[in-house]
Amino acid sequence: MAAAGLAFVGVNGIVRHLGPDLPAAQGAFIRFGFGLLLLSPVLWSLRSVTFPAVVWQMVLGRGALHVAAVVFWFFAMARVPVAEMAAIGFLGPVLVLVIGGLLLGEGLGTRRVGAVVVALIGGLIVLRPGLREVSPGHLSQLAATVLFASSYILAKRLSLLVPAAAIVALLSVTVTLGLLPLALANWRPVGADQLGWLAGVAVLATGGHYAMARAFRAAPLGVTQPVTFLQLIWAALLGALAFGEPMEVWVIGGGALIILAISVNTWVESRRAGKDGPKLPDVEI
Repeated sequence: MAAAGLAFVGVNGIVRHLGPDLPAAQGAFIRFGFGLLLLSPVLWSLRSVTFPAVVWQMVLGRGALHVAAVVFWFFAMARVPVAEMAAIGFLGPVLVLVIGGLLLGEGLGTRRVGAVVVALIGGLIVLRPGLREVSPGHLSQLAATVLFASSYILAKRLSLLVPAAAIVALLSVTVTLGLLPLALANWRPVGADQLGWLAGVAVLATGGHYAMARAFRAAPLGVTQPVTFLQLIWAALLGALAFGEPMEVWVIGGGALIILAISVNTWVESRRAGKDGPKLPDVEI
């Protein structure tokens, strides 16, 4: 789980380094294009597989959500400090609790509502609206977090009908095709160094998801989820050392409160169910 966190922080750092030189849709399209190359063996294995219409409806719906999410995320990452991006992104599991409770019939209950309230307080500590300007980058990251959480809910429904590898591969195809017209509408020349960095994003993101899957298989969520706090620390260090961003106690404290809320809720649900509860959503960026 620690390795997964390092990989995701590396993704954030690379996109932050690239900055706004490339339009968000174009950068996201190139990243997913490299991801398709990495997933080509899985796609080849699916060449003769047929899925019912309901699966394709969910696949396309999830692809549309993810297209919007990654554009918002790439836009925000080039403009918002790395640690703040990580802290706001931790709200994703909280949104999954809310959406899952309302749409999937899982219910909210007092404990879930309490976790959501505490996590939202943590989000307000990070953003501090009224005490400073909330920029378009912050709003974009919030929008991306909502859309990623909605995408995860669809992935949860798809997991009952489609193998996990197929879900990831089909997402890459739909997102790449969905980003193509957006990227072409405002295409800019791409340098070899930019291509290299975006290829690195694809490798790190894929490796991070693989490491996270291994962590979920090796240990209960009550063990793995608190380790995600390290991701916030590493993001703050990266922002300070590589980009000269201040290490703000508000960001660390608010992010820790979000992680604490979701970790305690997951631990209690795991104990009650006698097995691992719902995992953190895979933010497939």
